[in-house]
Amino acid sequence: MNIAIDGPSGAGKSSLAKAIARRLSIVYVDTGALYRSIGLYMKEHGIDPKDEVAVSAALPAVDLSLRFENREQHIYLCGRDVGDRIRTPEMSLYASAVSALPAVRAFLLDTQRSIAQKTSVIMDGRDIGTVILPDADVKIFLTASPEARARRRTAELKEKAIDARYEDVLSDMAIRDKNDSTRAIAPAVPAADAVLLDNSDMDAEQTVEAALAIIRKKVAQ
Repeated sequence: MNIAIDGPSGAGKSSLAKAIARRLSIVYVDTGALYRSIGLYMKEHGIDPKDEVAVSAALPAVDLSLRFENREQHIYLCGRDVGDRIRTPEMSLYASAVSALPAVRAFLLDTQRSIAQKTSVIMDGRDIGTVILPDADVKIFLTASPEARARRRTAELKEKAIDARYEDVLSDMAIRDKNDSTRAIAPAVPAADAVLLDNSDMDAEQTVEAALAIIRKKVAQ
């Protein structure tokens, strides 16, 4: 079974996908972390993430691998676990920039599809249901108001001892929302057959239960 969770930044896609993976005993694939890792590589090498020529030229040197330890995904960039270095607001913007480049999306497409062909997975991202797994058994588009998403992301960053102001996070989120939804390549929009789930007024457990209800209904059809 393949499950696609799409939606804007800060909606809680990763937390939801991880929880569902545990409940259903399937593999969780954090696709956003893959783009963040490429963004981190470009930053560390002084490459403008919007410079398609420079980014494309650098991709052959990007050694990116996934390891699943205790059913959790760890991303290794050139042999090192990137950990929380890819979770900063700056890396969110880098990820948004590189993900708009066709060369980067092609670079990661085969990796993501290969995993899904081998095992039952749940993937979260921006275009899982539209591009990566168009034949997924279940597609959910998870969303929430910008204010709710910014509050959650600010709290998440502070829990990780990352300095963050709500106003800055909200501003960065607005920029990323616009970039992701209007880009020419694989814009972040719901698949035609996706179920919309707005969790603005839900806590984490309520979101999980709502998503599981959608999954059970889809599977039973």
